Amino acid sequence: MLNLTAAFMLFLQADGDATPAAMPAAASSAITDMMHNIGPIAVGVLLLLLLASLYSWTVILGKVSTLSKATKESKRFIRAFRKASRLQDVAALTTEYAQSPMARVFEEVYETYKRQTGGGGPPRSMTSLERSAQIAASEAVTMLERRMTWLATIASASPFVGLFGTVMGVVDAFHGLGTAGAATLRAVAPGISEALITTAAGLFVAVPAVVAYNQLSARIRVFASTIDDFGRELMNSLEEIAVARPPLPPLPPMPQGMQGRDAERGVYR
Repeated sequence: MLNLTAAFMLFLQADGDATPAAMPAAASSAITDMMHNIGPIAVGVLLLLLLASLYSWTVILGKVSTLSKATKESKRFIRAFRKASRLQDVAALTTEYAQSPMARVFEEVYETYKRQTGGGGPPRSMTSLERSAQIAASEAVTMLERRMTWLATIASASPFVGLFGTVMGVVDAFHGLGTAGAATLRAVAPGISEALITTAAGLFVAVPAVVAYNQLSARIRVFASTIDDFGRELMNSLEEIAVARPPLPPLPPMPQGMQGRDAERGVYR
């Protein structure tokens, strides 16, 4: 009985020595050991996932910066557009809002308007102006969506790349187990734990990419709707010009008997 009590006390003492501060250190040491012992396939998978992670974060940070600048400049441009009394005044401000998709739409439509009228007067064809606005809006949305497909690809493919590394690691571990002939958990557990690192790395790469893709896609859809609304507002402004200043009717052909000064006074001989 005394021997059993002594053994139990020694077990409690050993368990008490494993303080919470020592447990993270042991876990960190285990991860370090596994990283040193992983095979070449797992190393290649981890390097590929590292490159994918770096590229996805480059896309994420670049898109966040681009959308933030576009939002700020678009708000300022729309305020300037609504305060201006002439299209020429707005056209002079487009260079100050180069990051705004609305400014690019206005610039394309205004170029079409100038080709029609020379810069003043009512437009001759609203249909061509509407087509210019639609094309410019489509190009602006396409620019905002650049490299988003790569972000979606990384988000969907990274878990499978990590799983490939895990499967190959497990295959290698079981092959070594069969070669050694020692069918014990102690023999196979290190290889499987090392193989699972690639799955964790794949999830680590995929989760931020999925979240960022969904959030950025939602913001781009809102931007696309805002661009379409601005195009309609611009078309309304051009139609108001056409209503306020209707085009002059064509002059009638000059009669045969009208000559000299009588032609200037509109008097027939």
